[in-house]
Amino acid sequence: MALMEWNDRLSVGVDMIDGDHKRLVAMVNELHDAVREARGKDVLGKVLDGLVAYTKSHFGREEAEMTKFKYPKAPEHFREHEALAKKVIEIQAKYRAGNTAVLSMEVMAFLRDWLLKHIQGTDRALGVFLIAQKTKKVA
Repeated sequence: MALMEWNDRLSVGVDMIDGDHKRLVAMVNELHDAVREARGKDVLGKVLDGLVAYTKSHFGREEAEMTKFKYPKAPEHFREHEALAKKVIEIQAKYRAGNTAVLSMEVMAFLRDWLLKHIQGTDRALGVFLIAQKTKKVA
């Protein structure tokens, strides 16, 4: 059973961002399934490493768009990214140090809730802004 499902309410209307979000949702679900099924440490470690790496690349793409289009709320948005990246790296470090209990259902719920809140709030506002900016360039 998936921890979270992609649906239209999660779409921000920007293909690149939505595509990244779909992948992040799939990766969080993959990590959740691995935790729930008590898969081996190597498997969990690889899934967690992939999630950390993809989160960084996704944030980089979003931040490049914000910079390119001079998004006025970029500093706050960057801080949200930084806070999650720090938390996920902290989880990864604890896991690598042998604290396998760090990957609990509580952590999975945190990741799900953060991702939902971020997408439906902060990223949705960014999507509206980017669509407006790109529409101006076309007009």
